Amino acid sequence: QVQLVESGGGLVQAGDSLRLACATSGRTFSSCAMAWFRQAPGKEREFVAAIRPSDDSKDYADSVKGRFTISGDNARNTVYLQMNSLKAEDTAVYYCAAEYRRFLRRTPGEYPYWGQGTQVTVSS
Repeated sequence: QVQLVESGGGLVQAGDSLRLACATSGRTFSSCAMAWFRQAPGKEREFVAAIRPSDDSKDYADSVKGRFTISGDNARNTVYLQMNSLKAEDTAVYYCAAEYRRFLRRTPGEYPYWGQGTQVTVSS
């Protein structure tokens, strides 16, 4: 049984930084692709970033490129999202997701496993 547990959300001011973590269990970390998505009130869930831990391939949404960094720790079976220069429009519930075909996908439906989400609020 695959489990994903996010942590690290909170309330910050515009320009601040936060680091989210997603701890995984249940399957081999190196055999997956993992992604972060976010969903703001009244909006659809949108892709933020993805990583394939086996070769460190990464993909980013244009809206976060240059500000957010996704990384993986194979020893801890954990993926991180370092968020710098946060803006009010980054406010959302952030979810991590996993799939085990190791494709870097941007569509939520491609990911069968999800965490419970963590709230990030950026005040302007």
